[in-house]
Amino acid sequence: MSNPLHIPFERFPDADELPPDEQELLRAALEATELAYAPYSRFQVGCAVQLLDGEVLTGNNQENVAYPSGLCAERTVLYYCGAQGKGDQLVKMAIRARSSQAAIVQPVPPCGACRLVMFEYERMSGRDIVVLMQGESGEVLRVTGVAKTLLPFSFDIEF
Repeated sequence: MSNPLHIPFERFPDADELPPDEQELLRAALEATELAYAPYSRFQVGCAVQLLDGEVLTGNNQENVAYPSGLCAERTVLYYCGAQGKGDQLVKMAIRARSSQAAIVQPVPPCGACRLVMFEYERMSGRDIVVLMQGESGEVLRVTGVAKTLLPFSFDIEF
């Protein structure tokens, strides 16, 4: 029996069609790429999160010669939110990437590990988080609800 999975998302040709707060979140994520430490991949990722009170926090990828020791931009900023006692206040997040090797014009989705962490923080917040994805330029993808869109068969244990 076939049961096609439907993932709802919105596609925008560029960020100009988004609300001002989402445009600003995307700008903050791109600015965060400038501080990424990516000497091995040369793929700089920035992530910006918006909290309930409107505060915007950013993070970026931090590589290490021992690849498993590095950390993605999404987890950098989410763990910072958690460490500051703000993990339950997430509303929106934006992910951007750029590279010195080539122009990144496609939306950049989070890796599997980041999706699991995003799911955890979404559950902690008790609300669907809006996620915006864009390269250095080009189209923007918007999804609402990590569990519904980016991780529909997520692992979840209720204690």
